[in-house]
Amino acid sequence: MIKSRIFHAVLFECIALMILIPASYLLTEKGSVSMSLVMAGLSLFAVIWNYVYNLIFDWKFGYDRLSRTLFIRIIHSCGFETGLILLTLPVVAYVLTISLGSAFLLEAAFFIFFFIYAIIFNWLYDIAKEKHA
Repeated sequence: MIKSRIFHAVLFECIALMILIPASYLLTEKGSVSMSLVMAGLSLFAVIWNYVYNLIFDWKFGYDRLSRTLFIRIIHSCGFETGLILLTLPVVAYVLTISLGSAFLLEAAFFIFFFIYAIIFNWLYDIAKEKHA
């Protein structure tokens, strides 16, 4: 189970980075190096948070992930992203030298992306994992 969770977290973050780094460069006034560093740092932290959060979530809601409803998947995604934002907001503001308000807006945009991305990714991951088990 530990290897599976680590693989899941790393795959999730790698695909997200491949989407977000080019998109953030196009949508913000920050240079690609600054945004890449922030994204990489957030991604590394998110991998750790993902592992811990999913262990707790599985313990609370059960290990049969295929039986989870859309509602449970939405709760899962909201909880993960809310925790991540609360833990990383000050760091993003500091590294990008922006206000907490601006950092919050940036993180809100990430939240919207990850809210949708996490539901889709996890659902597809669970189906693929079940087919190859």
